[in-house]
Amino acid sequence: MVHANAPLTPTGRLRLARVVVEDGWPLRRAAERFQVSVTTAKRWADRYRETGEQGMQDRSSRPRTSPARTPTRTERRIIKVRVLRRWGPARIGYLLGLNPATVHRVLTRYRLARLTHLDRATGRVVRRYERDRPGELVHVDIKKLGNIPDGGGHKILGRQQGRKTRSGAGYSYLHNAVDDHSRLAYSEILPDETQHTAVAFWQRAHTFFTHAGITVEAVLTDNGSCYKSLLWRDTLAAQQISHKRTRPYRPQTNGKVERFNRTLLDEWAYAQPYQTETDRRAAYPAWLHTYNHHRRHTALGGQPPATRVPNLTGQNT
Repeated sequence: MVHANAPLTPTGRLRLARVVVEDGWPLRRAAERFQVSVTTAKRWADRYRETGEQGMQDRSSRPRTSPARTPTRTERRIIKVRVLRRWGPARIGYLLGLNPATVHRVLTRYRLARLTHLDRATGRVVRRYERDRPGELVHVDIKKLGNIPDGGGHKILGRQQGRKTRSGAGYSYLHNAVDDHSRLAYSEILPDETQHTAVAFWQRAHTFFTHAGITVEAVLTDNGSCYKSLLWRDTLAAQQISHKRTRPYRPQTNGKVERFNRTLLDEWAYAQPYQTETDRRAAYPAWLHTYNHHRRHTALGGQPPATRVPNLTGQNT
């Protein structure tokens, strides 16, 4: 493969070499004609004399020997630890007495999958998928979040004082629904995770998706008690929506909403030291709007979820 900044293609090299070797041009004249250095002109002319037209192709820059390369036996030990224990480069390096950068190079050389791409239980590569259209599958989940006591928690008061004010603050429950295809999210902060609260949330979420022009066909949840209730089953059945559940102890199956949970924790819940729970909740609607309409999503080619839902209002607000 020719380097992006190479002045000559294999065809250009051949022409240069022929005018020097066959037509007798001086090296300086040929170099000026093809706008390269005299050294470059000589290199291609000499290679043409030695190997002919085949010599005009790029040669591998890999050295013939690599005396500093990690021994094969050590590489095998690195791979064995990675496969059996599913450790990262730092832990493997500490165990084997190696620089973590060396371990990382070995793992990259053998193209071992990143730990984030592996199933924790089996070690197998997680198969990524994306539904073809909005509404084909909506992921639903609940994230339990500790409330911030009045006056702030440990981020403001320090860990010791924060422990004293933490008692009695209680919990909030973020009920989340994320469309698989577009990553469009509907979320509410509610006081509990009972079946009646979960069903009422879904009714409002379903209305939200409907107003966005999305027809929900299936919902994926974990095996929480509220999602196993008859009320939840009957509600989805009345809406002609099929209900799918994740396998027990496999939260990655519901990965789209699990990733949303992590994003909201990093970018909203713990993004700044809030003075009260009221302050944090007041910031949530604006963050959720930003997530849906403006935050660029790597899985969507750098576009926000709203770009995949043509009927959604507010994209440009």
